[in-house]
Formats: sequence, C-alpha cells, structure tokens
Amino acid sequence: MTVLVTGGAGYIGAHAVRALLRAGRRVAILDDLSTGHRDTVPDEVPLCVADIADAGAVGAFIAAQGVSAVLHFAARSLVGESVADPRKYWRDNVAGSVALLGAVVDAGVRDVVVSSTAAVYGVPERSPLDEAHRTNPVNPYGATKLAVERALADYAAAYPLRYAALRYFNAAGADPDAGLGERHDPETHLIPRVLRSASEGCEVAIHGTDWDTRDGTCVRDYVHVRDLADAHVAALRHLEAGGAGGAFNLGTGTGSSVREVIDVVAKVTGRPLRVVEGPRRAGDPPVLVADATRASRELGFSAARSSLRQVVEDAWAFERGRSGAGGL
Repeated sequence: MTVLVTGGAGYIGAHAVRALLRAGRRVAILDDLSTGHRDTVPDEVPLCVADIADAGAVGAFIAAQGVSAVLHFAARSLVGESVADPRKYWRDNVAGSVALLGAVVDAGVRDVVVSSTAAVYGVPERSPLDEAHRTNPVNPYGATKLAVERALADYAAAYPLRYAALRYFNAAGADPDAGLGERHDPETHLIPRVLRSASEGCEVAIHGTDWDTRDGTCVRDYVHVRDLADAHVAALRHLEAGGAGGAFNLGTGTGSSVREVIDVVAKVTGRPLRVVEGPRRAGDPPVLVADATRASRELGFSAARSSLRQVVEDAWAFERGRSGAGGL
C-alpha cells in the first residue's frame, strides 16, 4: 500500500519522502508546486500536481495509487504573511485541509500524520514546553494549524481515522547528498539567512540583545530536518500498530541562542559575518524550547542529528552545492 505525501516537493516533505523510501514504503506525492520544487521528486515516485482543496483530483489520485496512509505537509507557513493576508492561510491551511480530510475519509484511508507547529502554543508560560501547555496562538499561522488539529480530533472521534499531529519547533539543516535543503523565497529562517551572509557578505540582523537569556538574544530549539522526517515515519508506524494518537512535540529540549548560531556559522564557514544589532520584534518569545518526552517514549523519537554544529554543517554543504551550481 502507498503513503501519500502532500507537499512532498517542499522542504520537510521532500525529506520525509526520502525517509519513507529508506523504510521500504511505496510513496506518491500530491503538490501544487506553488512553493515546492519538481526537481526534488524522485523519478520513481508518482506526482500529482493539484491543490489539496481539489477533492475530485485528490480522491482520484488516492484511488489510483492505492493509498493507505497520508503524511500531510501542504500548508502555508510564514508568520508575517499570515498576519498581512490571513484569508490566504484560512483558505489554504484550514479549508484545504478539511477538503483533503473529506477525500481521505471517503476513500477509507485510516492513518494521517500531520505537520503541525509550536506556534499553536503562543507565548510560552514555561520552558521547556510539553503538550499539556495551553494553546493560545498569537498569529493566524498558528491559529490555522491549531484549527486543523481540532478538525482531526473531531474526525477521529466520528470516523475510522487515526492521527498524529507533530508539533515541531525550528526545522533546520539539509540532506546535501540528496540535494535537499531550504529553498524558500523569501527566506525567513535564521540559519540559512546567516549562511547567506557568510556566502554573500550581506548583513545579518539580531533582533534584540536585552532578552532574559544567557547572552541576551532569543533562544530557539533547532531540529534537524532529517530527524523530523524520521519522526513522521515513526509516527505512521505507531498509528498502524494501534498506538495512541494526538499531539507530539519534536525538539531537542535545549535550544540555541541567535549569537550561538552566528558563532557556529562563523566557525563552520570560516568566513567573517556582518552582524547588525537591532531592537526587539513584537511577539518574539525570549525562549522557545520543546519537551519531547512523549515523542521519545511513544515514537522512539531521537534528535540524533540535531546538534547545532551538525545542522549548520549540513546546511552549509547544501548552500555551497547550490552556489557551485550557479548561485544561491
């Protein structure tokens, strides 16, 4: 039977496709290629270029490929954009996911693993964050992802559907051997932005140096994208074996500050960085770190590749490969 990966041509979805193939699973991809890249799709993997909201196309593809489970990555994910244009997020993330779930239920597909986010928690009241922390998103992106989780819970209560919502914190890193890494436009993530500063000599900004943290800059929990991909495969196995679903945090439990990221990038690249210090950004929590005890205990999750050094080395190898192929 086949695992359908929505958004399988995107950053994390493409890594999950490789993880499924390594696990010996048959895979099919559904992606509208609005932010994904066709060149990340392996030759042997069927691709349907369609919107997840197109229930007819989705249902036909599920039937044609013999789909038995879904890994759902297709979504918009820029916090700033969600504030500026929330209807795009409610339409694509929520209405699109509900249409997808309708096609899944109609086809009798039982297991769904969805890509969720720590943004569902809002401003942390404690650190590290476990799944029992209250959910109070402070932007439309987090609100729409929480809405999808609630829809999944309602569907699982009413229909023969099992689900896991993987709430990861800061996805980072790359698989340079497979030619996979971050190719966002615009790029908003810290590590590729700092690497681009090392490569091109452009400035990199620190937003706030007076936070209540060990060095005054914000602390985030960076998880290697390959660890995240493996966690989705582990969650699928867990559901298929009859394990309990619901929400699972994915993170390292430690976190790195902005200055620490910049220092490691400088060491890995051996290049000077042009750092500019600026004021705080509204809405930035000082510390955002995961308690991934449940995922470790029930899914066997391990952030094995997620040391900051490994994350940066793999991301830098990918960026250098792109530069050698004609620029970043």
